Amino acid sequence: MIRVVVADDQALVRAGVRMLLEAAGEMEVCGEAVDGTQAVQLAERLRPDVLLMDLRMPRTDGLEATRRILGAWPAARIVILTTFAEDENVYAALRAGAIGFLVKDDEPERMVDAVRRAAAGEPLLAPSVLRRVVERALAAEEQEAPRVPAGLTERELEVLALVGTGLSNAEIADALHVGVTTVKTHVSTAMEKLGLRNRIQAAVVAHRIGLVDAGFRPVRNPPRGGPGGQPAG
Repeated sequence: MIRVVVADDQALVRAGVRMLLEAAGEMEVCGEAVDGTQAVQLAERLRPDVLLMDLRMPRTDGLEATRRILGAWPAARIVILTTFAEDENVYAALRAGAIGFLVKDDEPERMVDAVRRAAAGEPLLAPSVLRRVVERALAAEEQEAPRVPAGLTERELEVLALVGTGLSNAEIADALHVGVTTVKTHVSTAMEKLGLRNRIQAAVVAHRIGLVDAGFRPVRNPPRGGPGGQPAG
């Protein structure tokens, strides 16, 4: 059973989400929050598998709640709920570590799929959205000459590059002719070595260290760092 906390200041939205998810038969809404402050408290107390987080809430908004939750519990899987896909706070929340986002007028089946994928650690981001997140993240940073950090194997670098292009685990497995479980292992190991929370951050790092070019294509021979090389940031 996938345990979900829903944070939204509108009771009607919370009731609709609860009904939709619990009708799927494999999900339980174990808590509801009316604002970001309560969402932080429920996340700490209940440790749900997935949090659905509205951005626009009183007292503490969804962006600040996301930052607080991930600061205390980096493994939290937060899906942002928003009315407008172009809301600047969506990209800030994704850079902070949210695993994906949903627009409130999306098809109901998309929300169920988003919760399933978030619980499995898979981001819910179209390649076009990932491109905007990466571009905004890189534009906000001081750019240094890209260097691949030491310590990653050739296969981990290959997988990380494909994560940076926006491919899912299944798509990476098809591209490399390996099993999905193998891909998951490589992604997890690379993220652990680089101190990353999720695939969105991994995609940004893949671009930052020169594994992916501006056209979102893997780089064949990325520049290498020294023995103690580390990614910027």
